[in-house]
Amino acid sequence: MGEDKDISDVAGLPDELGIDEDLGRAEQRLTVRTEERTYGKAMTIVEGFDDSSVDLSDLASQLKSQLATGGTVDDGRIELQGDHRERAADLLSDEGFQVEG
Repeated sequence: MGEDKDISDVAGLPDELGIDEDLGRAEQRLTVRTEERTYGKAMTIVEGFDDSSVDLSDLASQLKSQLATGGTVDDGRIELQGDHRERAADLLSDEGFQVEG
């Protein structure tokens, strides 16, 4: 009885459907904001990730590719060069995340 069950065990759905990952993303509330960096350059910050359920490096690579910009993962958040608040929020919503701000 003390076993940990994931949603696939409870729902009776096969693991290949990836329902655990989708539900994990839907429960996370991310914030997208900009900061001004050196020489007045804008930096878009995406934070609020649950590190255990998201591969931040992979997601950052996807965002950088889709936005045609540079960036990095630092302290559990994604930093993108430039002001990409609206487009990044749309892309994250398309990936199943709840986005605020």
